Amino acid sequence: MQHLLFIDESGDHGLTYIDPNFPVFVLCGIMFENAQYQKFREILNEFKNDFWGSKEVILHSRDIRKCEREFSILFDLKLKENFYEKLNKIIKDAEFKIISVAISKEEYIKKYGKLSKDPYEISLSFLIERSIFYLDSRRQKSLKIIIEKRGKKEDTSLNSHFNRIHSNGTYYLNKNRMKQYDLTVEFKSKIENINGLQLADLIAYPIAKHVIKPESVNFAFDLIEDKIYTNRQRMHGIKVFP
Repeated sequence: MQHLLFIDESGDHGLTYIDPNFPVFVLCGIMFENAQYQKFREILNEFKNDFWGSKEVILHSRDIRKCEREFSILFDLKLKENFYEKLNKIIKDAEFKIISVAISKEEYIKKYGKLSKDPYEISLSFLIERSIFYLDSRRQKSLKIIIEKRGKKEDTSLNSHFNRIHSNGTYYLNKNRMKQYDLTVEFKSKIENINGLQLADLIAYPIAKHVIKPESVNFAFDLIEDKIYTNRQRMHGIKVFP
C-alpha cells in the first residue's frame, strides 16, 4: 500500500534576515494512504465547487487570512463563518498524519553559523526519517513525496539532496535500512492545483505559530493537534531544531 507525503513550508528558510515576528522556518508534511487521499481530494473539490462553482481555486493560507484574491468573498462575515465551519470539518474528518520540522533560526545561527547547511535540506532529512518511522509503524515500505516547486535551481539542489539521503541514509537510518524503502519524489507547481499541497500549506502556518508562542490561543492548531504523528507516547510529528 503506497503512502503519499505532501510537503509545503511556512516562513523563510534563508538565514540572512530573521523576521522578529516570525523567527522560524517550518517544513510541514501531510501523510496519507493513497485511498484516503483520493477521498479527501474529492471532498475538497466539492467544497471548492460549493463556494466558487469550480474546483480550480487554489487554497492558500495567506490569501485566506488576508481575504485576498478569490478569498475576498470572506469579507462577508456570514459566508466566512460557513467557509471555516465546512473547511474545518473536512480537515477534522480526513484521515492523515502530520510530520513537521521547525527550525528556530536564531538558535540555529548561534550554534552553526549563517553559512551552515541549508535549513530546508536539513528539515527534509528529518522529515524523511520520521516518515520512515511512521511507515514502520504501519508495516509499509512505499512512499511518494510530493513537494511544491520553488525554482529550477532550488528544485535541482533539493532533488540531489533527496538522492543522497536515499543512497547514503541519515544519522538515524543507515544506507542499508534506507534501501529497504521504495521512496520517490515529485516536484509539482502551485498551478497544478494539488489538494494535498494546499492542505500542507494550510497546516504549516498554525504549527509555526504554535512553535513561536506555544502558550498563545491557536484554534487552528487545536483543530489538528490530534493528527500529529506520535509513537510510543512520544510526539514525533513536530521536531524543533536545534
